[in-house]
Amino acid sequence: MSDRIRPADRTDLTGRRRVDYADDLNEQQYAAVMHPGGPMLVLAGAGTGKTRTLVYRASRLIEDGVPPGRILLLTFTNKAAREMLDRVGRLLERETARVHGGTFHSAGHRILRRHAKEVGYTPRFSILDREDAGDLMGHALADVSPEVPQRRLPRPRLLVDLYSYVINTGCELEDVLLRRSPQFYDQAEIIAAIFKRYLERKRDADLMDFDDLLLNWLLLLKRYPDVRRRLAASYAHILVDEYQDTNRLQADIVDAMLGPERNVMVVGDDAQSIYAFRGADFDNILSFPERHQGCTVFRLETNYRSTPPILALANASIEHNERQFKKELRSIRNDGEMPAEVIVPSPEIQASWVADTVLELREEGIELEEMAVLYRNHAHSFDLQVELTRRNIPFQVRSGLRFFEHRHVKDVLAHLRFIDNPRDEISFARLMKLRPGFGPRLTARLWQAVAGANPFERLLHLDPATVDLPRTARTSLASTRTLLAELAKPQLLGQPGEAIRLVAAEFYRDWARGNLENAGNRLEDIEQLALFADGFPDMVAFLAEITLLNDLSGEESVGGPADEVLTLSSTHQAKGLEWRAVFVIWLAEGRFPSARAEDIEEERRLFYVAVTRARDRLYLLRPELARDRYRVDVLLDPSRFVSELPDDLRQRVVVVEEREDDGQDLLPAGRYQLPGFLDDPGADEVN
Repeated sequence: MSDRIRPADRTDLTGRRRVDYADDLNEQQYAAVMHPGGPMLVLAGAGTGKTRTLVYRASRLIEDGVPPGRILLLTFTNKAAREMLDRVGRLLERETARVHGGTFHSAGHRILRRHAKEVGYTPRFSILDREDAGDLMGHALADVSPEVPQRRLPRPRLLVDLYSYVINTGCELEDVLLRRSPQFYDQAEIIAAIFKRYLERKRDADLMDFDDLLLNWLLLLKRYPDVRRRLAASYAHILVDEYQDTNRLQADIVDAMLGPERNVMVVGDDAQSIYAFRGADFDNILSFPERHQGCTVFRLETNYRSTPPILALANASIEHNERQFKKELRSIRNDGEMPAEVIVPSPEIQASWVADTVLELREEGIELEEMAVLYRNHAHSFDLQVELTRRNIPFQVRSGLRFFEHRHVKDVLAHLRFIDNPRDEISFARLMKLRPGFGPRLTARLWQAVAGANPFERLLHLDPATVDLPRTARTSLASTRTLLAELAKPQLLGQPGEAIRLVAAEFYRDWARGNLENAGNRLEDIEQLALFADGFPDMVAFLAEITLLNDLSGEESVGGPADEVLTLSSTHQAKGLEWRAVFVIWLAEGRFPSARAEDIEEERRLFYVAVTRARDRLYLLRPELARDRYRVDVLLDPSRFVSELPDDLRQRVVVVEEREDDGQDLLPAGRYQLPGFLDDPGADEVN
């Protein structure tokens, strides 16, 4: 039975509205879109039109007179925000650029540019990415512990991870160390001192990291009531996507941004909350109705993606979780194959079976790009990658560095970052250590000589003799100063693409060819970066945008063109995607769920995410045996997520290892082949 309501049963002011909401939406979506306001929680199951509901909600608000500039749409990628606003624009056939849409970090960045002084910064502050934050944390560590410590301290990258987790979750440092790095628990006092020095160094250099964009936003709201009231009054409605993935800091920001009418709609699925390791707080969505008196809860349960048998399995699995909002996905489709539980003897045969089935499905008309293999951990894909390569089946692994995190890109951008913010010690150190004659110590000495109110001007007029530079370093410094002076000219400040090309032409092209592998490909990347930068009005806007771009990943494909590849992905990275056929491998205890899992209900939610990626075919695989670290075959128990399912929800396929005849009755094949034009003189007697 369809869940649509006849248009006559709904009240649409079609005379005033361009969009026919009653006809375009199902009953559950319509109820959420047309709700007048106040706190709203929309529980959007997998494949139920979550994005559609957000798009139509924004459209309806604008049609009913809410100015676009008074709507704040918060998402987890800038790409998602742009796509939603583009869809709103197409619906309304009008410009929606005034809607404030983007990630939490980009929204915080815009607000903090206007209110930087209140939190102790200038409006020209720079933003540290992850690698630069690690470098600065290393400097803070050296400040606090200049001598070799008697006990081992965490490396800067781990310190950044710990710091970020503390900031985003609001947990005490000792608790975080106990859970995530217990080997450093007794070092909590010195780690806290390093974090304090890290904060001081950021403020001294007018730098914020990603976490500061959220933390300082919340501090602004809490410490300055007048600013909070003005910000809350500027937004009539706040819409939040993927609310189940928010951390405690983000949830508090949303709550603090609400005006007296408390018009907030958060959309998410508690059954797909799988990012606790990043600091996401499952309680944010679970406790939302309790925290917001008068909250209206909507459930989107009509699934437009998967077949009924796949959804029946997904519903039966998630039902085992106790902490959840109860809901049941219903398919609009009427048929479908039963999911298959495939039991294989070994990991090698698991990989071979997947490869065989992929090729069979391709012959049936399901293209490679319409299939995916999912797993709990990237290490689980090793055997499969070997097998796919052997079979010449092209594949891509959803992992790898983001484009702007590649070394050659960061090297070039360091020049622009230093011009934009001359107090940025990290960018200065990066660009100088590329030059002949400059290592970490000499670079640090040079920075000490120019540090102050305007290091750029002091660098340009520095007498090299005062720093006692060797001859090679003096030559490098002279050419570097010439390049930086050119970059600082007004013409290039307004042409970031040309600034990038100048860095490449005057320095980086030759340096890359002499120092980096695949220099040609890297230099092509630099040109693509320049083309991208050409679209920005000035260097400030360009640098701010690329630092906030967190959805451009450098995925690499192996063995084929990008439009004809099988996808291999961890389940975490597959969230939000879908394929016609999905293979979930390594469904054994200790693998999926992970042996290190602290929350079995979150692991079950991860399994739920995996199975709901499939539209038509679902295969659940597990090897019976696996070889341990001592090269001993051990028997694997089936994943509880499969064994706890009713038997009638899946068909069981047992793959038996085929063994060749031992050949004891046969002569060795030999290498000599009898020419075809000769008769075998003994063939008749043998036969």
